[in-house]
Amino acid sequence: MLQAKAMQPDAADEVFAALGDATRRAIVKIVTHGPQSVSSLAAALNVTLTAIAQHLQVLQACGLLQTRKVGRVRICELDRRGLDVLAGWIAFNRQIWEQRFDTLAEILHYDADEK
Repeated sequence: MLQAKAMQPDAADEVFAALGDATRRAIVKIVTHGPQSVSSLAAALNVTLTAIAQHLQVLQACGLLQTRKVGRVRICELDRRGLDVLAGWIAFNRQIWEQRFDTLAEILHYDADEK
């Protein structure tokens, strides 16, 4: 059963909007391999700490990233909530399109039998 939040267009819209930016996609790709400090993300992507902070805010707001402070260092990690929203959106839409394709196949099969 799909979670209700996963089917809400607003939640999926936020995640898709966040991933619409190449820098944010790169951040997600990097933290997929493990936690990273904010400064290491900025260095890897050759952007300022201010720019990285803005990107991280967007990724946190939609549930793709979480941060925690370890001493003086802020660590970024992938957050599954955003991925779960995408998975729910994909599953919901896949189900709709599979039903439509099945109906089309039945119609085409019916037409072929009549000829």
